[in-house]
Amino acid sequence: MNTKPRLAVLQFPGLNCEYETQRAAAFYGFDAKIFRWNDHVDELDQADAFIVPGGFSFQDRVRAGAIAAKLPVMAKLAKADQDGKPILGICNGCQILAEAGLFPNLSPHTTAHRLQVALAPNSQENRLIGHICDWVDVKFNNPQYSLFAQAFEPGEILPVPISHSEGRFILSPELLAQLDQLTTLTYTTANPNGTTLNLAGLGNARGNVLGMMPHPERAAFLRQIPFSDRGKWGHAKKEGFATLSAATQEGPWGRLFIAMRSAVAQKVKTTC
Repeated sequence: MNTKPRLAVLQFPGLNCEYETQRAAAFYGFDAKIFRWNDHVDELDQADAFIVPGGFSFQDRVRAGAIAAKLPVMAKLAKADQDGKPILGICNGCQILAEAGLFPNLSPHTTAHRLQVALAPNSQENRLIGHICDWVDVKFNNPQYSLFAQAFEPGEILPVPISHSEGRFILSPELLAQLDQLTTLTYTTANPNGTTLNLAGLGNARGNVLGMMPHPERAAFLRQIPFSDRGKWGHAKKEGFATLSAATQEGPWGRLFIAMRSAVAQKVKTTC
């Protein structure tokens, strides 16, 4: 009997990170399966957690994530949100969840999700700068409000890669005034794309949804960390390669998947 929590990796046309995301989730304890946008949506009722991975859904037509967010399968994610299940959006997945209104959703007890956050093209000093692909450092703020941040040390700096053209968070003045009620992910290195308040990710009011532009699945294993990283993870990578252990060692973002798994286990425990 399979006792692992079930995780669905949603795949829309144009997404291209589903397999590496599935591998990371499976390594950290999930029974992770890829769910196509045109599979029977009722199959998602069996999932305990969800990830919408990165890529370019529907070629980013109209704007990134806009078309995928309108498909019928997203109604199942809205229901999963109401049930408190973990939902993670990575890069294009972050854009899709934002377009669907699944974060910040400051009125969690209503079923009316609405668009509250825009992910705009990367820009510096009012000049478009195109696609960015690089390693950056980030940290969680107000981690107490999100299940995704529970396995990290307070104020911990984490290396992670970014790869996007539309990753600049734009928030209304009303939402800006309420950010202290939400978990955020911010760049601690130089702001790479002109995003508001260095934002790289944003949670929802209930704490079970997180949209983030960086790619945690690409930093889930120590072997993925670049040798150029000058922090503790780069040092650990060098040591790991010296002892041939880096291939299977946990990377800085393995704990994100562990936190998701722990949240599912806790939810099952409290509902039994």
